[in-house]
Amino acid sequence: NPELLSSRWHEVRLCGLLILVDKFEKLSTKRLEKDKTAIKGRDEILTMYLQYAEQANNWDLVDLSVPKILGHWLLLPTNLGSNTSTDAMNVSYKQTVLDSLAQSSCLWKQRMSMVCTWKTSQMGDPSWCLRYAEIHLHHPHDLMHKAVGWMLREMGKRVSMDLLRNFLQQHAHEMPRTTLRYAIEKMSEQERQYWMGI
Repeated sequence: NPELLSSRWHEVRLCGLLILVDKFEKLSTKRLEKDKTAIKGRDEILTMYLQYAEQANNWDLVDLSVPKILGHWLLLPTNLGSNTSTDAMNVSYKQTVLDSLAQSSCLWKQRMSMVCTWKTSQMGDPSWCLRYAEIHLHHPHDLMHKAVGWMLREMGKRVSMDLLRNFLQQHAHEMPRTTLRYAIEKMSEQERQYWMGI
C-alpha cells in the first residue's frame, strides 16, 4: 500500500487511504476489539497511516480517513507506547500522538488532530474534541476554523449541547467568526443570534 499512498495522483492516494480504512474497520468489530492479533493489525495500520500522514494533503483525504482510523484507534486497546503505562487504552500515549500532530507545521496533520475527534464524540467521549478545539482556537487558517467549528457542532449534537454552550461561554468572544458559525449551525435562530452577538 505505500505505493498508493506515495502516488502523485490525488485519487490514487485516496484509494490507498480507503483501503487502510477498510482494513482497520474489519479489525475493529466488537468481537475483535480485545483480540491480540487484531490489536497488532490495527496498530500496524495506524503506524503506516501516521508515517504517510503528509500524503493526505487535502481536506477530503483527511476527512474521509482520519475519524475511521486514528479517531477509532483512540477508543480501542493498543500495544503502542505500552511501556509507558499498564493501561490497555494507553490514553497518555494516544494524547502524545495527537499532540505531535497538532503541533506539527503541516496543516493536514493539524487538521487530523481535530477531525479525528468526530469518531470519539460519536462514541460519547467529548474530551478529545474539547482539548483540540482549545489548542487550535487561534489557528490562522480558514480550513482549521471550519474543522474546529464542525467538530464542536458534532460534539454538541452527539454528546451534550450544554458542553458546547459551556465551551462557547468561555471562548465565543475570541473565536474566529467562521468557527463560531459552524459550531452553532444547528441551534435555533434566536440562540445563534445570541452567540454571534457576543
